[in-house]
Amino acid sequence: MPEEASEPRDSLDSLEKTLEQRRLAQEKKDERRVWWFLGYFLFGIHIVAFVMIYAVRHGK
Repeated sequence: MPEEASEPRDSLDSLEKTLEQRRLAQEKKDERRVWWFLGYFLFGIHIVAFVMIYAVRHGK
């Protein structure tokens, strides 16, 4: 009987490990996506700033 009681516990532990691994993988993916968005945003800000500097210097 003790073996039967430990079997659901083992399956529960393996399920928890699987869920934790999925969560960590998703978190890593989301973090990478945030860094890409930040990079594009900062790049866009610089383009806008260069266009504004050009407009100010070359305007009448």
